[in-house]
Amino acid sequence: MLRSNFPRFIACVSGCMAVAIMAQTPPNGEIPAAKTTQSVETPAPDAPPFPAWEKFSAGIHDLWPRMYAKLPPRLRDDPQVQQEAARLLLSALTQQAIEAIAADGDHPVFLPHIGLTLNVGQPNADTTYRSARITPRGSYRLRGTAGSLPIAKIGQMGPTPDQTGGGVKVIDYLDLKKLKTDASGHFDVLLSVEKPANYTGDWWKLDPAATTLIIRQMGSDWLNEKDPTLAIERVDFPVARPRPTAEDLSHRLTDIPRRASNIANFLVDHAEGLRNAGFINKLRVFDVSNGAALVGQFYYEGAYDLKPDQALIIEAKVPSKCAYYSILLTNQIYETTDWYNNLASLNNAQVNVDKDGILRVVVSAKDPGVPNWLDTSGYSEGVVQGRWTNCDAQPVPSVKLVPLSAVRASLPADTPKVSPEQRERQIRDRRAAGQQRPLW
Repeated sequence: MLRSNFPRFIACVSGCMAVAIMAQTPPNGEIPAAKTTQSVETPAPDAPPFPAWEKFSAGIHDLWPRMYAKLPPRLRDDPQVQQEAARLLLSALTQQAIEAIAADGDHPVFLPHIGLTLNVGQPNADTTYRSARITPRGSYRLRGTAGSLPIAKIGQMGPTPDQTGGGVKVIDYLDLKKLKTDASGHFDVLLSVEKPANYTGDWWKLDPAATTLIIRQMGSDWLNEKDPTLAIERVDFPVARPRPTAEDLSHRLTDIPRRASNIANFLVDHAEGLRNAGFINKLRVFDVSNGAALVGQFYYEGAYDLKPDQALIIEAKVPSKCAYYSILLTNQIYETTDWYNNLASLNNAQVNVDKDGILRVVVSAKDPGVPNWLDTSGYSEGVVQGRWTNCDAQPVPSVKLVPLSAVRASLPADTPKVSPEQRERQIRDRRAAGQQRPLW
C-alpha cells in the first residue's frame, strides 16, 4: 500500500512546496533578500553574573591587542593583514575550544590538531595532524591499521608551548610502520611506562613525562596511498567517563584564550625575522629542534618578495635516496598558503625532476606554464619552506630572481609546457585527491 501511494505522496509534497514558494515570491518574480542575524536577533536578556564566562570573554577581548603587539610594525595597520591575523586567532581559538571540549587523558581520543582548516603552527600540506591528551604514567592501548603512507609516526610530547613559554621538544617518535600487523593489516600495541610481566604483544615504552601524543600522517600520493586509522584507550582506568566537575569545566573554558594566544602568536613574526636577517629571495637552513620536528627531517626556508612580473627559480639536486620531500609557501604571518585550491605546495610525487636530476621549481604570481609552479596565491610576500625527510643528502637549493618573461629561457629546453586547460585540470584533480584524505 505504502509503495503504491508513494508517487502520489511525492507529488503532493512537491505541489505544497511549490505553493509555499509562490506565496513567498513577489509578483515581479524577485526572491526577497535574506534577513540578517542582526535584523532578527532580540536584545540579550538580563542574567546574573557568570564569572567563568566573564573571564573567558575578557581573555577573548585581550587576544587582539596581544596579536597587534606581535605583528611586524610595518604590517600592523594593513587592513588585509589585520583580517588575516583575526583569522589566525579564530583558528587558534577553534583548535583550543576542541581541546577544551573533548581532551581527556583518562578517556583520550585523537582530535583535530592543525591543518588546512586549523591553519596554526604552519602545517605541512602533505601531513594530517591529530593529537590526544594522555595522563602521565597511564597505560594506553592503540589499535588500528598502519595504512601505506611513507611516514606515519606518533610523537610523545612533554610540556606544551603555553606551559614552557617557548617551543616544544618531542620526547620520542613511535613508528606505526614498525608494528606487527595481522592478515587484515590491523595492529594492537600497548603503550606504558613499564612492560607488564608475561606480556607478549607489541609494546611501546611511554615516557613518564609525556602529556600528549601527536600523530603525523605524511603522504605524497594523495589519491592512492592509504592513511592509517587509530583508536586509543586508557586500560588502567575505569572504562566509563564520569560527569565532568564544574571546576574542571570552568578551568577548561577560562584557559582557552591563554592557550590560543600562545599558539597564534608563536610564529606570527617568523617571516619578518627572515626578512630582517637578509633572507629575502634567499634560502637558509631552518633549525626546528625546538619545534617538534620529525627526527630525520631537514628544513630550509627563506622569505620571498615578488612583483607581479617577477619569478623565483629554485633548484636543487634531488638526493638519490629519499623517503619524502616537499616545498611549500606561507603568507606574511606564517599561515600555510591554501594548498587545496591553489598550487601552493609540491611533493616528490607531484613534481617533474629534470633529466639531469635537478628539481627546478618556479615561484610566481602568474602561471609560467611549466610543471613545477608554486602559486603565490595573491601574496606578494611570504615564505618558501622545503624539507627533505630520511634522505641521504640535505641540499639547500639555490635561488635565482628572474623576470617572469625569462622563466622558460632559464629552464632546460625540454621543460614541458603546461596549458591553462591542463593547469585547471591539474588543480581540480589535486583538490579532489586532497579532499579524499582525512582533514584530521
